Amino acid sequence: MRDPVTDFEYPAAWVAACRSPALLDDVRRGLAVLTASGTILRRGFSTGTTAAAVCKAAVLSLACETVREVEVTLPCGVAVRLPVDGYRGQASCRKDAGDYTADVTGGLEFVAMAAPSLSGGVQFVPGEGIGSFARDTPRHRQGAPAISVPALACIRRSIDEAAAEADISGVTVILTIPRGAEVAQKTLNPRIGVQAGISVLGTTGFVEPWDDHMTEGVIDRIARAPGAVVLTTGRLGLRYSRLLFPDREAILVGNRLEEALRATDGDTVICGLPGLILKFMNPDVLAGTGCATVEELSATPLWEETVDRELRSFQARYPRVRVVIVDRDGRVIGESP
Repeated sequence: MRDPVTDFEYPAAWVAACRSPALLDDVRRGLAVLTASGTILRRGFSTGTTAAAVCKAAVLSLACETVREVEVTLPCGVAVRLPVDGYRGQASCRKDAGDYTADVTGGLEFVAMAAPSLSGGVQFVPGEGIGSFARDTPRHRQGAPAISVPALACIRRSIDEAAAEADISGVTVILTIPRGAEVAQKTLNPRIGVQAGISVLGTTGFVEPWDDHMTEGVIDRIARAPGAVVLTTGRLGLRYSRLLFPDREAILVGNRLEEALRATDGDTVICGLPGLILKFMNPDVLAGTGCATVEELSATPLWEETVDRELRSFQARYPRVRVVIVDRDGRVIGESP
């Protein structure tokens, strides 16, 4: 049985140990994950998925008045159905965090308003509660809404689908998150230069249930790997790890690098985007740089010197661990000497 989100082939022993066989279909569909202990944990939906669902519902409700459920195709390609409350051009949807109990945005209400546009075309307007960038960054301009590329594409696709289904040639959709600014104070947004609201994100469209059970599954995967492994921190890192190290098993560990390293036996590679990796090697890596994020640091003259220093220091502590840092295009921008 394979996970359609991560492409991980679940070991037969995990399937045999499953405590809830009736839920295995959710695992096959990507809606849940199976852990080494046999426990099934439900994935949640990202802020981007929630936004896409509520925008789609608002548009559909222009044609059929009441909408209680919508289908959204996520960035990872999995189609899901989300409960919504849509009526005459206005809709709401609450973010489902699944079994990720630490998700501070879980339960947050998203609201969308849709109105026909006589000028034709589709216009999406990010409103109150959606954060914006307080300053220019390598990928974003000051004042731009904090909506990731995959999330925005999912939102626009969902609006287009709804407009076609409702036979509406032009529509304007305004998305708001009424408590977004309040909840954002509990996130990293104030520290990374995003102000006045939460970020609308979602590389896959799902939220992974990164709890102790999930760590157990990761540790078991490392133990079962036939040879040396590559540890990576995110979906892009997983993709590039497989391309750069096709003869090794690449394992997504998120921010659990320390636990994962303790479970390795032999030579190991850490490969991925710089943010979590550099912060893992040195939590104070940004001190004195004037930068709020590692991505911001990567665009400054301090980058090469900082990366070289941190890689050498890390190698002295972990001589059998090779580190390969890549950018979002897969280019190697830092590597252990």
